[in-house]
Amino acid sequence: MRRLLLAAAMLGTVSAAHAADLSDLPILRGSFTDGLSKTSHNWDGFYVGGQFGFATTDVDFSHAPKTMTDFMLRNSILEAPVGGWSLLPSNHVQSTGFGAYVGRNWQLYDAVFGVEANYSYMKNISSSASDSMTRILDGETAPTGHTYTYVTSLGGGAALKLKDYATFRGRVGWDGGDFMPYAFAGLAIGRAEVSRFATVSYIKHDDYDESIVLGGVTATIHRQVTIDTGTFNKTELRTNSFMYGWTAGIGVEYAICNNILVRGEWEHVGFSDVKDITVGLNNFRVGIGYQF
Repeated sequence: MRRLLLAAAMLGTVSAAHAADLSDLPILRGSFTDGLSKTSHNWDGFYVGGQFGFATTDVDFSHAPKTMTDFMLRNSILEAPVGGWSLLPSNHVQSTGFGAYVGRNWQLYDAVFGVEANYSYMKNISSSASDSMTRILDGETAPTGHTYTYVTSLGGGAALKLKDYATFRGRVGWDGGDFMPYAFAGLAIGRAEVSRFATVSYIKHDDYDESIVLGGVTATIHRQVTIDTGTFNKTELRTNSFMYGWTAGIGVEYAICNNILVRGEWEHVGFSDVKDITVGLNNFRVGIGYQF
């Protein structure tokens, strides 16, 4: 009996020691859950950086001569129809560029809000086009039996070089730890060199039928008489034309060594017309910055 009690006591002592050892296992203390927790970077604060990008740009010259032809043909029957002609094409241009940015973030839990000023210098975004066309247009109401027509020719050309642009945008992002996806939208202002010219000429005809008698036989002869001609020319050149518009896009930033931020983003910019030329671009770029 004493041997059984001694064995039971020894077994209890071993069991207690073994339970004490198990309590030191990391999985029982919950230490493994620390490895699954998110390492959160503090995105709050000011930052500055530089960037390099590749831009694709659409330059629509189709109505570039319009305001010039409207002025030259003002208060005439030709103003409306000639002003509506799509004389020139829309060109596609590609170029690289570089710039800098500065901004400020505010973080609220996992949401990050910010404002940013962004500048881009474009290396070689330039395009030009020229063409001509001729149409026969109806003229004013003529006397009975007469018809007025205008043989109208329009020639013109335009060129644009986008020098640089700046955007002022608001940002909203999500704290993903060391990375932050974000979206942005705001205003844009660009600076371009723009030139264009237009030439309009017309010949006004009076068409009518005339009856004549030849050898006692009455015949009808169609006649066309030129009663007016005209030619107009206009040229414009501005080395610094400012364009205003909007911007929007998406991107992602990644924090390296806490204060170093790298980013990649896509930005679309749409400008209002400058000298009747429409410009829109898509900029794909990468950047590196420093957070204070």
